Amino acid sequence: MTQFPIVCVGGSAGGLDAYIRLLQNLPSDMGVAIVIVNHITLFPTQLHEILPRYTSMPVELITDHLQVVPNRVFIIPANRDLHVDGEDFRLAPISKPRGWPDVITVFLNSLSRCWSGKLVAVIVSGLDGDGAAAMCAIQNMGGTTIAQKPGTASEPDMPESAMASGCIDFVLSPENIAKQIILIARAQSSPHPPIQGDTP
Repeated sequence: MTQFPIVCVGGSAGGLDAYIRLLQNLPSDMGVAIVIVNHITLFPTQLHEILPRYTSMPVELITDHLQVVPNRVFIIPANRDLHVDGEDFRLAPISKPRGWPDVITVFLNSLSRCWSGKLVAVIVSGLDGDGAAAMCAIQNMGGTTIAQKPGTASEPDMPESAMASGCIDFVLSPENIAKQIILIARAQSSPHPPIQGDTP
């Protein structure tokens, strides 16, 4: 059974700033897979070309049947739903082609059903409320849920929607989200308390 953690970072408008601030503060050898699930439905993503400037981890655009491995950053392609199947990513046609996408919720629900390692769900800057509907499922199966502190997000809708679910463990700036991920990656048992100075 796969045991290393997956960190899903979901965002949309304004998310690039959060992704950069997060990745700049994460080491490359902590044994975690970072999966960035960003809303892009009208044009191809460029995150796999932009983000390597800010991390020493390899950054890869996800393809169907790509293996999930630690110490790597994975990027969802545009206009696709993302799932996990065993140790592989699976892509599917987007299930909600009109209106606000729910690609973050789809992926988090897949993780909560199919991944045997630790799970961390992070919601950063973005419009609407994608991801919020999956927060309780992640928390109920022992995962950790984190929302970007709204005052640090250019578009606070998504973090605030996640917080309104009642299933958010930590509300932190991107830099302190990175610190919390490092603590979780190294933890052997009980969760750690919030980083001082960044509380809900």
